[in-house]
Amino acid sequence: MPDLDRLQLHPPASSDLPALLAFELENRAYFENWVTARAPSYYHQEAIAAAIEQAQRERQQDRAYQYLAKLDGQIIGRVNLTAVTRPYFNKATLGYRIGERFGGRGYATRVVALLLEEAFGPLELWRLEATARPQNLGSVAVMQRNGFHQYGKSEQAMFFQNAWSDLLYFERRNTQAMA
Repeated sequence: MPDLDRLQLHPPASSDLPALLAFELENRAYFENWVTARAPSYYHQEAIAAAIEQAQRERQQDRAYQYLAKLDGQIIGRVNLTAVTRPYFNKATLGYRIGERFGGRGYATRVVALLLEEAFGPLELWRLEATARPQNLGSVAVMQRNGFHQYGKSEQAMFFQNAWSDLLYFERRNTQAMA
């Protein structure tokens, strides 16, 4: 798709507040089918403003890196690196969410690829980890398309939507940094 080349990642800024709140509200029910629900209090301007400020602090402290995925200025998703662990490990945990209207069109794969460039480039990370429920075939495919490999599975590891679910564990190493 030609518009995949127009995707960009940007750290969230206070100027993103209205668009980010609208994105979260529009996709709330959809996201809650796949990930743990956020508290109802999150879906207000004050909470989004606080979340943006927290993301900026965590970036400055080298603890987490959040990005908004934008297409021609419109937020289509979010992607982040959390649990940054330095020194010795130089690793982080990958997470992402793509808005429902943009699913199934290659955006998630491209957003993760852009994040890999950032993680293994300027951020100088050596390893990224991610988890997915086996039922989330889309996320499993995104991990595989981006060179992640599954290194483990835990059974009944997560209680989600009133049922126990397994978790698959994925990793991707920066082979250039480890050479």
